[in-house]
Amino acid sequence: MRAHPIARIELCLDVSDLDRATAFWTETLGYAPAGTAGQYRSLIDPNGHGPNLLLQQVDDVKHDKNRMHLDLHAQDIEVEADRLVALGAQRLDPEPLREAGTAWIRMTDPEGNEFCVCQLQPHDLGARD
Repeated sequence: MRAHPIARIELCLDVSDLDRATAFWTETLGYAPAGTAGQYRSLIDPNGHGPNLLLQQVDDVKHDKNRMHLDLHAQDIEVEADRLVALGAQRLDPEPLREAGTAWIRMTDPEGNEFCVCQLQPHDLGARD
């Protein structure tokens, strides 16, 4: 048994433009900026339910697939994907991908960091024609 269990999870995302990333992710997640220290900006869920998102300004540019990414669950992934494109995201797949009862659209934020917009599907919708 651990003496000090993990109290919360914070996700850290490397970005090259801290202000642009802040604008995108606060609007995307409905989070609020909670402070800046040097090259870091913390975003928090105002309802206190979601993990914090720490944006870290770095000089290097993303080249390969993320080793960790966000899955954003939505009621209608097409509507949400369109909203995110209007905020500066790019859609990577023309059609949603489907597997194991979930449909998702792979996207990137304005800096090329990958994330997915996901929706649970009834079993009959996940079947191929």
